[in-house]
Amino acid sequence: MTDPEVGRARLVAQGLVTRPWAGPAEAVGASMAMQGQDLPGAMGSAALRTARGGIDEVIAAMDAGAIVRGYPMRGTVFLMAAEDLLWTSQLCNAGALRAARKRRASLDLTDAMVEKAREIALGVLPDHERGLPRAELFALWEQAGTPTTSGRGYHVLAHLVGEGDLCYGPWNGTDQNVVTTTQWLPAGTSLEERFNGERLPAVAEMLGRYLASHGPATLRDFAWWTKLPLKEIRAAWGQVGDQFETGTWGEESPDARHWRPGLTAELADCGTEVDRPLLLPGFDEFILGYVDRLFAMTPEQHAILVPGNNGVFGRAVVSGGQVVGIWKREGRAGKRSLSVKGFADLGVELSELLEATFARFPFAAP
Repeated sequence: MTDPEVGRARLVAQGLVTRPWAGPAEAVGASMAMQGQDLPGAMGSAALRTARGGIDEVIAAMDAGAIVRGYPMRGTVFLMAAEDLLWTSQLCNAGALRAARKRRASLDLTDAMVEKAREIALGVLPDHERGLPRAELFALWEQAGTPTTSGRGYHVLAHLVGEGDLCYGPWNGTDQNVVTTTQWLPAGTSLEERFNGERLPAVAEMLGRYLASHGPATLRDFAWWTKLPLKEIRAAWGQVGDQFETGTWGEESPDARHWRPGLTAELADCGTEVDRPLLLPGFDEFILGYVDRLFAMTPEQHAILVPGNNGVFGRAVVSGGQVVGIWKREGRAGKRSLSVKGFADLGVELSELLEATFARFPFAAP
């Protein structure tokens, strides 16, 4: 069942209404992570939560090493604050790395090939201040006998990123260059250095930030989001639970929801501003940050947003805490236009507001 009140509260918690963060590094860090396989979309998601809302600030943060992408959990690439990548990866991604190793034989890759690729990357990348584009790194691997076609290069790169050797760093105009973590990430950010190697306080840190930026949300939402064991999460809740308000918020939920103190007042202070229309990137945390997306749309509408439920998300039009349609950017540079497919007639006033929103959207490409 859709729940507009939960949707409105989550829009405020995520900063999409108030844009409370001074810059993209603060916005991404507050969120803990933003799903990042659609890089321009992830950049837009970061910008949409900042005071200025500009894409240039996001690019500057990438170039300064403040935000990066890696594979910290679920075998999925995320945009993160640079200071958070190593310890979250060490905390969360052991299962994903094991699963990746099991797939290696089906790709005709050997452990020796992966180790050779690691040796090349760690030997070559430090000689380049801004790293190398992925294609150039893949070419070096091919020359050394590590195949990169048919998804094999992506597999090797994801594995080396997941293990903490590499990450995606500065913007090169169309993508992020690959860099080594020792050259690009802040010192002292491993699990051992941040939390003395102890898992429970690290889980508590992640849980606290997730609930503050995503709540009202449940512990099961966080377990799905991270793939951490629910038993470990409940233990961590004992360290941070007194920092949150707890209830059901709106429609009854099988699990208690938790949210940051003052969120109810923030939502009330927003008034009608919380209902203003938004154009969201395809993988925005408002859609992907929870185990159940049907608070924001019906099953039939979800099938339109995610055709075939195949993991490829359309861009959501949001109004009143609900997804009311999907949108696209059409045309060539200099002649871009907004194309909207509403789930119902959106009306003239809402359509005009969406046009104005589109004109301000932080696109990574002209």
